[in-house]
Amino acid sequence: QMWTNGINVASKMALLAWERETGIELVQINGQRRYGGPPPGWVGGPPPASTEVYITRLPQDIYENTLIPLFESVGKLYEFRLMMTFSGLNRGFAYARYASLEDARNAIATFHRFQVRKGCAIVVCWSTQKRELLVSGLDASVSQRELEAVLQMVTEEILSVTVHASPYQRPAKLAVLKYRSHKAAALAKKALMEGNLRLGGAGIRVDWLEPQLKQNLRLWKEEPSSSWVHGDKSLAVPRPAALPPSLQDVLEHLNTLCWRQHLRTPLFITKCVQVNADGWQRFWYQVVIPGYDVPISGFTWVSQDRHGQSEHEKAKVAAALHIFRVLGESL
Repeated sequence: QMWTNGINVASKMALLAWERETGIELVQINGQRRYGGPPPGWVGGPPPASTEVYITRLPQDIYENTLIPLFESVGKLYEFRLMMTFSGLNRGFAYARYASLEDARNAIATFHRFQVRKGCAIVVCWSTQKRELLVSGLDASVSQRELEAVLQMVTEEILSVTVHASPYQRPAKLAVLKYRSHKAAALAKKALMEGNLRLGGAGIRVDWLEPQLKQNLRLWKEEPSSSWVHGDKSLAVPRPAALPPSLQDVLEHLNTLCWRQHLRTPLFITKCVQVNADGWQRFWYQVVIPGYDVPISGFTWVSQDRHGQSEHEKAKVAAALHIFRVLGESL
């Protein structure tokens, strides 16, 4: 680890000097460095999780001696968490939890697209309290009971496990893991990504469960339930889909949101990159929003058209929902 000591020395020294001057204690654990939770002098219980904001596009050599005073200038902080790399640089994003919703709103209104340095505009939006993980690439021979037993040994606060036949990587399986809190889910994700889950070899991936994929999985019957989840469903063909959101309605809402944030009309690109024998199609999408720093891109799975909406339109709906999350608003 000696080579990491020479990285970003000036900023690290400035941080240490600030800690000595202010008496602030920062605790680093599990890939993040935390202030507060609660901070010194805090009285009462913690504020609701909805008072947390997500901060991204941070320069990697900026630290709490700059960020905490900045975000405290608009409201009282309960907790500030900066995600860190092994080398001692930050990972480009952080979370600030405020004492009240009003303080959190002030932070978003003040610092979204704020230039912490010349040419470095940050993004500040509501934090999404994700609690569900997707584990894909599980071997087809992995049983529900075996998976539950392993997860209970290597993670905490797990509420439920559901196993599905993978709609796009057969004969592999995938599993949805639901945790009691975002913190528990984030710690579980880190533990599982570090190789503690050994149920199928090197092909296993652990990701946050995206809303679009969650919706797609609802079309598939689940395996017999775990000790936490009850039901007598079995693997079968997809259920009939619910009527999907209207592309026109979604785009109108998105255009209004962009207008409020002084952005121009989004431009969509969608491309089918995979077609499965059962009709599911994987789309890549990219959205360019004039006035926004970078394009927004991702992947989504869509089923064959059943309600007069084309696969490209469904992919655009998924892309629009992604943009809502990035810009800090839900449909």
